[in-house]
Formats: sequence, C-alpha cells, structure tokens
Amino acid sequence: MTGELVLEMQDVVKRYGSVTALDGVSLSIAPGRFVGLLGPNGAGKSTLFQIIAGLFAPDSGAVEVFGMTHRDAGSDIRRRMGVVFQARSVDLDMSIRANLRFHGRLFGLGGRVLDDRIDALAMQFGLEDLLKRPVRNLSGGQQRKVEIARALINDPDLIIMDEPSAGLDTPSRRALVEDIRRLAANNSVAVLWATHLVDEVEGADDVIMLVKGKVVATGSPATLIADSGGGDLVDAYSRLTA
Repeated sequence: MTGELVLEMQDVVKRYGSVTALDGVSLSIAPGRFVGLLGPNGAGKSTLFQIIAGLFAPDSGAVEVFGMTHRDAGSDIRRRMGVVFQARSVDLDMSIRANLRFHGRLFGLGGRVLDDRIDALAMQFGLEDLLKRPVRNLSGGQQRKVEIARALINDPDLIIMDEPSAGLDTPSRRALVEDIRRLAANNSVAVLWATHLVDEVEGADDVIMLVKGKVVATGSPATLIADSGGGDLVDAYSRLTA
C-alpha cells in the first residue's frame, strides 16, 4: 500500500454469519477526488463505510486511511475524517449550535474559531436562522443538513457520506452534490459518496459500482459509459450490474 493515497482497501472481506457483505473489495481514493460509490440497497455500502470509519474490522484484507490503520492510529485517522452515516446520529434535544459546538470540541476546536466555523456552515446550508432551535423541531431535510455540517466541522481531509441526500428535496439534493464537489476540487478533500441514485454521481471524478458485496466496475463516468456501450451513466449502470 502507498501513503500517497487518502484511502486504500485491498481484498476486503466482511461476513455476518453465512452472509458475505463484502467479498474481496479493493478500491483507492486520491486527494481531491470526488468518488461515487453506486449500488442498490443491500449492496454492502454501509458495511464498507463502517469499516472505513473504524467501527468494524474486516475479516480479511487490508485497509489504510492516510497511510495508517485504525488498529495503530485510530485517533489520528478520526481527526482527519468526516462521516455522514445513513442513520441519524445527532442529539435531537440539543440545538443546532449546541450539536455543532459539542462535536467541534471533540476535535479540539473552541472559542472564536469554532463559532466562526459554525456560522459559516450554517450559512452554507441555510440554517443560520435556526441555530437556537432543537434538532427535534426541524424537518427531516434540515436534520440531514445538520448531520452534514457536523461532518465538516473539523475541516476533514476525507469525507465519507452514506446516502447523504436522504430526506432532502431535489433542489437541496443537487445543491449539496455541487457543494461537496467544489469542496473536493478546491480544497484537495477526498470524498466517498455512497448512493443508489445515479444522477448524484454523474459528475464524479470516478464511480465504483458495488453489487452484492463485489466491485463490478470502476472508472470515470465517461469510461464506464464507453465500456458498457450505453448512452449515459444510467444505461451503463444497468448494463454493468445486470
């Protein structure tokens, strides 16, 4: 493995009893790349994210994040990573500001630096007038925006996002994709964006197609379209995962 990559996985296997969730998965992500992880529900995307985040260890295979392993340098990896899980994980009874401030302090942020970071993220996601409101009183889409803002509070070098647009309306979903793509391009942030919606990754630098725990295709959208003989990425996805 090479330390030049933000994330590298080789032949990763994860089983739950008789069910193989990941079956020899290999992938890599370089700094500044927006990578789409595209697959149907049940493909193994969430298991993959839990392993990258260090919540689970693979049964076999190797995983390095920033050239390190969770076993040897878990704290160092977490300081440089932002995670948006599919399931909600914010405190519903705390305000938006309290949630973001608590999470920021876990990364050693405080004072004016943290307050400025919270205000900037609230402005970015249209939450600036809601910062004092308990998360429980927000719409599902607004709660999702709080989750995403929280994942960005530590200015991470790698962001992994599991179905991050869940609960967002179409304009907000598109705006989020563009925001994260710009973040990757302008700040050399690596992004792994998991989704079952093809249109969210049409503008990705690379797309990894995952089906039944296996990587069945990988490459730029243009390459995948050309390799499949399809007319667009939706067509390519249907053909390559058939």
